[in-house]
Amino acid sequence: MQASAQVTIALQPKTLGGGHEFVGSSVSAMRTPRLLSTIPALALAALLLSGCAAAGSQESASDSDRMPGLGAPESLESEAVGGSSSGDLASPVSDDNRAVITSGSLYLTVEAPSEAATEAVSIVEAAGGRVDGRQEFAPRTFGDAKDAGGAELLLRIPAYRLTATLEKLKALGELEELQLSSTDVTREVQDIDARATALRSSITRLLALQDAADTVDDLIDLESAISQRQAELESLESQQRYYADQVGLSTLTLTLGSEEVAPVDEPDTFLSGLLAGWQALVTFGSGLLVIVGVLLPWLVTFALIGVVVLVIVRAIVKRHQANERAAEAHAATGTPAS
Repeated sequence: MQASAQVTIALQPKTLGGGHEFVGSSVSAMRTPRLLSTIPALALAALLLSGCAAAGSQESASDSDRMPGLGAPESLESEAVGGSSSGDLASPVSDDNRAVITSGSLYLTVEAPSEAATEAVSIVEAAGGRVDGRQEFAPRTFGDAKDAGGAELLLRIPAYRLTATLEKLKALGELEELQLSSTDVTREVQDIDARATALRSSITRLLALQDAADTVDDLIDLESAISQRQAELESLESQQRYYADQVGLSTLTLTLGSEEVAPVDEPDTFLSGLLAGWQALVTFGSGLLVIVGVLLPWLVTFALIGVVVLVIVRAIVKRHQANERAAEAHAATGTPAS
């Protein structure tokens, strides 16, 4: 009696990543009393399985090599260029990796603003910073007083040396006001970096496909895609340079004023209040004298004009009255008026 074997081969659809389907196979065999009779059936099933798996892997690889404009879906490319995943954005950021922009202003009262400005520049440059703007004011006169001028500097100081540099700047004179504010731009910087990295990878892949383009239409589509991504990359790189400059160098506006224009301290005792009232009275009197000095030439001129007009009017009135009296006298004597 010959041994018999029955082999059932069923083709089933299976889904690969990306939504593509290929036809796989499952093999079920009935045991037979003899091993030699099952070997050909199992070999046939293994050949079918290996052939289907190879076909599916080739199809998946060919689909992954395609880029937008050549028949592949845009979703994969846009997801890569769009930035980092939500998991990366939600991850905690350590203090050492934070990107913070610091800016502020500092007002000092000094004896010689021009000399203090030169010394401030030396302090900032020694700390590795730079001066983006410098403006100096000539001495001005306030009544009988005259100040020593003033200066305003726009300073860029390395962020990690800001505290030490501020202490040196405050030593130049008397501190009147200091304001500092910080803005955390860590998420913005991370997003720009991730988008720039994805764009560089995309451009590299497109350049490789451009070398292997077969038709003119494919070449045109690839050149257009490369140009668009390069423009986006240049914009992101410009933003990276801006944030790197703002984060690396803090911005400080330094104002140097003389003692004559220093802010007046508010009185908190009777003596200081009395002194403040006296100074206010003196200031008011000085201002009133200035106003009188400005108006005095005009008042004298108007007074002279008024005197001249008054003299002329009085002469005309007197002459008119004399004529009337002469007419009355002639009328009384019957003598005709000459």
